This record gives sequence, C-alpha cells and structure tokens, in this order.
Amino acid sequence: MADAKLNKDIFGLSVENHELVKLAYDAYLANSRSSHAKTLKRGEVRGGGKKPWKQKGTGRARFGSTRNPIWRHGGVAFGRTGEENFTKKISKSAKLQAVRQALSMQNADKAVRTIASFDAKSGKTKDAVKELKLEAGKNYLVVVPEKTESIIRATNNIANAKVVRPTYLNVFDILNADEIVIAETAMPTLEDWLLGKENA
Repeated sequence: MADAKLNKDIFGLSVENHELVKLAYDAYLANSRSSHAKTLKRGEVRGGGKKPWKQKGTGRARFGSTRNPIWRHGGVAFGRTGEENFTKKISKSAKLQAVRQALSMQNADKAVRTIASFDAKSGKTKDAVKELKLEAGKNYLVVVPEKTESIIRATNNIANAKVVRPTYLNVFDILNADEIVIAETAMPTLEDWLLGKENA
C-alpha cells in the first residue's frame, strides 16, 4: 500500500500516458549534453597547399588539394563545429507535472518510502547506510531538506545513492532509482515546490 503520509496530489496521480514524462526525461539528457566534438574543415587541415598533379594530361580527375573532403586525411564536410546547441526547453509547469507523474509512477510500483529524518550527525558512511537502510545492488535517491556538511561527508562514498534537496528532483533521477527515500522533514518544501505554493 502507498504510504499514508504521501500527498495524493504528488504521489497518487493516475498517469494514463508517459508522453510528458518522456519529454522531461529527454530534455534532461539533452540539456546535460556537452558540445566538445569538433572536426577539421578543408581549410583547417594541415598541408594540401600543393596541387597533387597537373590539371590536364594525366587521365585522372582534376584536384587542387589533397585536403579535399573526399580524400583520405582530408577535411570533413558538414562536421561538428563544437558550437552545437542540443538544449531542449520545457516549461516550468510541464516540468513540475512531469516530476509529479514520475513520483506517482514510482509510488505505484512501491518504490517510495519515507523516514522521519536524516541528518547523519556522525558523518560516517557506515552509519548513513544503516540509517537509510540501503541494500547493495540497488540505486537510491534520497531527498533531504538541506544537504548539510555531515550529510555530504557521510554519503559521498555511497556509489549507489544520490542525495538531493526537494527542488533538485528531476524525472531522470526519479525513474532511474530503484527506491526513493524521502525524509518527512523535506515534505513541506517538496509540496510547496511541486504544488506551486512557493511562488503563490
């Protein structure tokens, strides 16, 4: 059964199709994509200043440079410039709705649970794993009201757990988590953000 403490407007939505969730998922990946790849154009490849053979009389096709794109080691036609923009825009309301739908989908699969609080006072990884009840082989998304220094120190070395504040939740992390652990102390901020109360 779904956790009684969970707000039905966030965790109890009926998701009839996944179109919006997919849009937000793709937008996250696209906006995380960097544009470092760059190819050399014909004019940027070193060499090729000398005509490979004379214009006429050889029986071969005429060429003015070995840097021609159709030659081996030549330039690349229409290649990457390093300035491509892969970003995809999605409205704030659509993003929030997608997050609500993703949380509802995970909750329907019984992948959401709450804990009273998580402060990791000791700052020790062993204590954090025990407090959060983490299991090996599972990916966890932990939602806390604030990422304190002790929480960061205790969870930095947990490879299968990502700790975020409520307003940093996104569809990609939600759907790729085997289990989502939410501190009840983070619920007010989560509800204000997802239900639009913080900007009211």
